[in-house]
Amino acid sequence: MSIHSAVAEVRQQGFLASYLDTLAMLERLHRLLLDVIKDEFERLGVIELNAVQALLLFNIGDNEVTAGELKSRGYYQGSNVSYNLKKLVEMGYMHHQRCEIDRRSVRVRLTEKGRTTRRIVAELFARHAEGLERRGTVARDRIEDVNGTLRRVERFWTDQIRYIY
Repeated sequence: MSIHSAVAEVRQQGFLASYLDTLAMLERLHRLLLDVIKDEFERLGVIELNAVQALLLFNIGDNEVTAGELKSRGYYQGSNVSYNLKKLVEMGYMHHQRCEIDRRSVRVRLTEKGRTTRRIVAELFARHAEGLERRGTVARDRIEDVNGTLRRVERFWTDQIRYIY
């Protein structure tokens, strides 16, 4: 083995370790985000709603979408989207209506109760953004760098999925 190939292998292993660390961090951050949302709702005495449902309401916002669009737009990444939509409708957070064109499809949008919940999550995120910036935890240009890197990883993964089939 030449010195160049040995150096290349060490670099590759270093990149792999960093990539695996990033994957683990993404998983932890998502779980922590759900815990942060859950804690906020517990603090406010809202116990009927789980963090996944609250995040789903936040992501839908003012849009009217189908269950399929929720997943394709990246608003929701769970296998139990139908269950959560049904529960949100039953609890009065969402309206649902059969699509006129495709009767199999159901369109959903937030009720006033859902919009109130969305505002709670938006205010939580705004407080966090302000705190991160005020304390100097993450500078604006650095968070934009992180977002750019994550978008490139997202594009790479999307391409991997797209070219499998």
